[in-house]
Amino acid sequence: MSKIDEIRSEMVVAMKAKQKQRKEVLSLLLGDLKNVEINNRTPLTDEEGDQVILKQIKQLHETLSLAPADRTDIIEECNFSISVLEEYAPKMMEEAEIKSIIEETLKELSIEVPTGKDKGNIMKVLMPKVKGKADGKLVNQLLASLMQ
Repeated sequence: MSKIDEIRSEMVVAMKAKQKQRKEVLSLLLGDLKNVEINNRTPLTDEEGDQVILKQIKQLHETLSLAPADRTDIIEECNFSISVLEEYAPKMMEEAEIKSIIEETLKELSIEVPTGKDKGNIMKVLMPKVKGKADGKLVNQLLASLMQ
């Protein structure tokens, strides 16, 4: 079952259960997934679907950070949307897993002690390995911590 079919069936379940807020979140997600499919002119792959979900979660986190503290309605809505979207998001890697991939990449590139000059080359090889499975900022921070 594709991501679109899975989300469509979950949306029907939410409609039948009269879960309006959940249905709206799934409806927006379904629209974004269909837009990507239409723009690519090919069926949506799981990786593309995961990227769309992660992008929506990231946007909601940004909205949360910009929301005034007294607007609890916005904060609650964003938190609910994030919790619904995280049900469909891919499982993210733990720090230990990312560190082992970084060390593996360093061995692959024959770099014992990474320096600032090597960072670009390391990231170029590293990011395709963790794309969609780890946050780029976290990968960058972990690599920077190994450089010090």
